[in-house]
Amino acid sequence: MLRPPASVTSVPETRTAGSTGPAGPGAEWPPRPVPELTSLQVLRRLDSGPRGLVEAEAGERLARFGENAVPAWRTASWPRRLVGSLRDPFTVVLLCLGLVSATVAAWGTASVILSLVVVSCVLRAGGERRADRSVAALRKLVATTATVLRRTAADGAPRSREIPVDELVPGDVIRLGPGDLVPADVRLLRASGLTVHQAPLTGESAPVAKYPVDAPEPLGGPFDQPQLCFQGSSVASGSGTAVVVSTGAHTRFAATQSGPGQRAASAFDRSVHGISWVLIRFMLLTPPLVLMANAALRGRGFETLPFAVAVAVGLTPEMLPVIVTTALARGAARLARDHRVIVKRLPALHDLGAVDVLCLDKTGTLTQDRPVLHHALDVRGRPDREVLHWAGVNAWWTLQLADLPVPDALDEAILDAVEEDEPLGYEGVAALPFDPVRRLSTAVVRRPGRLGLHTMVVKGAAEDVLERCALTGDERARLLELAAREARSGLRLLAVATAERHARNRDYTPADERGLTLVGFVALRDALAPTAAAALEVFADRGVTVKVLTGDHPGTAARACTDLGLDPGVVLSADAIEGVTDDELADLARRATVFARCAPEHKARIISVLRADGHTTGFLGDGVNDLPALHAADVGICPRDAVDVARESADVVLAEKDLTAIAHAITSGRHSSVNIATYLRITLSSNLGNVIAMLVTGLMLPFLPMLPAQILVQNLCFDAAQLAFAFDRLHPAALRRPTVLQPRNFLRFITGFGLLGAAADLATFGVLALALHDAAASDEAAFHSGWFTENLLTQALVMLLLRTGRRVVCGGTASPVRWAAAGLAVIGILLPLSPLGPPLGMTALPPLYYPLLAAVLALYTVALVVARSRDDRPGPAR
Repeated sequence: MLRPPASVTSVPETRTAGSTGPAGPGAEWPPRPVPELTSLQVLRRLDSGPRGLVEAEAGERLARFGENAVPAWRTASWPRRLVGSLRDPFTVVLLCLGLVSATVAAWGTASVILSLVVVSCVLRAGGERRADRSVAALRKLVATTATVLRRTAADGAPRSREIPVDELVPGDVIRLGPGDLVPADVRLLRASGLTVHQAPLTGESAPVAKYPVDAPEPLGGPFDQPQLCFQGSSVASGSGTAVVVSTGAHTRFAATQSGPGQRAASAFDRSVHGISWVLIRFMLLTPPLVLMANAALRGRGFETLPFAVAVAVGLTPEMLPVIVTTALARGAARLARDHRVIVKRLPALHDLGAVDVLCLDKTGTLTQDRPVLHHALDVRGRPDREVLHWAGVNAWWTLQLADLPVPDALDEAILDAVEEDEPLGYEGVAALPFDPVRRLSTAVVRRPGRLGLHTMVVKGAAEDVLERCALTGDERARLLELAAREARSGLRLLAVATAERHARNRDYTPADERGLTLVGFVALRDALAPTAAAALEVFADRGVTVKVLTGDHPGTAARACTDLGLDPGVVLSADAIEGVTDDELADLARRATVFARCAPEHKARIISVLRADGHTTGFLGDGVNDLPALHAADVGICPRDAVDVARESADVVLAEKDLTAIAHAITSGRHSSVNIATYLRITLSSNLGNVIAMLVTGLMLPFLPMLPAQILVQNLCFDAAQLAFAFDRLHPAALRRPTVLQPRNFLRFITGFGLLGAAADLATFGVLALALHDAAASDEAAFHSGWFTENLLTQALVMLLLRTGRRVVCGGTASPVRWAAAGLAVIGILLPLSPLGPPLGMTALPPLYYPLLAAVLALYTVALVVARSRDDRPGPAR
């Protein structure tokens, strides 16, 4: 095993007893890490040394600076959630109507409305609280323990021991090994073959080599500095010793929590606010219009105020908050139970149904976080199994002789591709493990029957291996071009070379890696996620466009897309979008599928531009670098094993990073959204038709067309029946388009079908005039009864004929909506004939009324079918 450099191990202690820090009292402490400082200067600034801190000093620093923990994410309390539920615009509208009803002493109406408000708030708050508990059960700490060097006294020997991560302090010296999570921001003091996964911070899928640099030079951003490791990253291979420079809220990991600001309104918020304002305008206009018309034409005064309020209430979809919450809560419960997808914010399920652009990273979604062999080529670019054989010999014996705990990811892919006994046909002699400076590894083996000779097998980066091969200038240029061509196609290339050396007893060194003979190249690619191709097909079928926003190389990302059957189209790098305006970027985003080398701000900007272009966006991310994009998207999605801050910021949490789970979530969101939209369309159009008819007939009749109590009972029956929409089963065709609640389309729909319903109501007025021409004594009660029956029957018809996905009949079982419509029709016919009729001001109707009503309903049915067939045309679900 390679020894650590003496220059690191001989750094002297610099702590001064009694000082508050090396800079003296009043200086910034702990000091900010400065990448340009040498290791010795860093240790002095931290008042530490390579032997670690004294226990007493560590305790003082812990009490002074606090625990090494990211600031806790506080969940809302139950009362706060209830108050938050009242902010929903529909709920506010209902609350205002309930208070107005109470003001005019319409206590029955007020009680029903306020009860619906309470039920809706409790359902929503309860659903979101259950989601929070589910997320809490999935939480995992960034790291639980760390190996630290501590001393009991200033002159004592350092001892290595495990301590909880939250007890780390600046100046602690820690040890890192394979699989360890980096517990804080650290500066390396020594390392051996250390590579680190920085994907949660940068999005780069490949491990990054890390090694101590005594006099660093600026190499770009902090994540490009080889001597720095950051909290949230993990050790892929090798080992190292480092000094902690930042903990807790001072780490780059924690700083990201304060980055994103207030989240923009989501698709659900925009739709709800738009439709709410349409309703508010109607409801503010209706009572004054009723009062003025009755005062001008009939000489009635404020005695019509309860009727005017009842008309406004009749226009309102009172059950909407309950149906929205029930539909979304049922969808969220199904996702959690069947697909292990947790919806933290119920409206996010509607937003999922509206998603038409899904943005995601490549690593862990389209691909697995590991490479696999693509092919092995000889020096002429032809497939050659012999190249893979020698690469396997190098990987196996380097792992065995260098005493590495686990193979490198690339070596593991090579070993998976060769026969198990291939490397065992040789006798290992020596190994020089991978070094991030040399960028290659060497295994020395003894071949059977070759006494007195050792075979040196070298594998590594193409440029570095070719530099050590005996080649002419032209031959080297040709091979470099071959390697570059493979790299441009998105493959990771390793060159393999051998050399014969006389057997010897002295150690092999990097100086022996000269005069090699190139065997060929091994090309590897990212392993594809097993479910990605199927999920991409589902997205295409559902009208969802996939955009890949990654920190990886453009060729690597394009290769993954091509292998999965996703056309990468124009591949853009981050530098291509740096200087363009938002309008120009929107035009590029329409044509491009892959955005490579993306920094966090690039991802957030691309998503914001897509939203401004009229798209509803979802983003799947799991790292600190994904936080701005998670906040910018309509729906933020992350897997269970994402970093804590990303998981807490997301709207939807997946048990596994699997695209098929997102496909199921989108389908469930559309199911809930379509049912909500269907309820809104039917309720508003039906209510508007009733209101128009009542306003017209109220001016023609010497009495009110319906009593307030009758309007209330009618609304209760209709609302109770429409609760079935939250449980409706849909035709698969209804789920193939994004579902967007568009206020303009809603206004057009409810106006058209509302006028059609008003025409049916006014036709009923003529039917009643004909049927009751010789029953003057009971005209008023009979009129109320006839109109009550007709209203419920027409509402039952629109429930059946205007519902989305109405073609579905699962086997021979009637849907909940059909049962509800049938029940509504029965109530409409029988209630006036029952003992409850007279107390409500209704009476039995003459037999002539029913065949005439049947004729009106038949004509109304034909008109509904014709109008609906014209309204059904391709486009986003409305």
